[in-house]
Amino acid sequence: MIFGRSQRGKPPVEPVTLKILVAGGFGVGKTTLVGAVSEIRPLRTEELLTEAGRPLDDLRGVEAKHTTTVAMDFGRITLREDLVLYLFGTPGQERFWFMWDELAEGALGAVVLADTRRLEGCFAAVDYFERRSLPFVVGVNCFDGAPRYPAAEVRQALDLDPGVPLLMCDARERESVKEVLVGVVEHAMAASAARRRAVTT
Repeated sequence: MIFGRSQRGKPPVEPVTLKILVAGGFGVGKTTLVGAVSEIRPLRTEELLTEAGRPLDDLRGVEAKHTTTVAMDFGRITLREDLVLYLFGTPGQERFWFMWDELAEGALGAVVLADTRRLEGCFAAVDYFERRSLPFVVGVNCFDGAPRYPAAEVRQALDLDPGVPLLMCDARERESVKEVLVGVVEHAMAASAARRRAVTT
């Protein structure tokens, strides 16, 4: 193999790199999602939950959870030879929301994970991305034993705009997560194209 060239004689492809946020409420599966697809060892900033934090942390439905993200999760996935996503999982607890602005800088779009047992946990993330006009999709994480509802009912409960994609997923399954990530990239690209058309007309 000649250095700097592929085995087929083609020059190496310089991939486009895109930043995607993964947001949602406490215990919704953001760390799990990033870990399920990352092709590198994910960077995690988790700390043990403490007794002092129990009055602040809503553990309904996630009673077995013992750690929480205090800064971010980070992972990387190559969707195609020419497209690499950098994933940044945001902290879900309100006392760490001050970090969202910094994490959102330069992001193409976001995934808001939702848990049907505690839908109110993702309201803040939905509101945040709507205010910033950052394209996002909602991924309903289908936990074992969680009630299943039609997508239309979940959409209505979250009061989503009609143009916001809503996808069912399993944050533990690589292929399921990849479908959500492809969805957010396609949605963000379509939104960007629509803005450009609006400017030129």
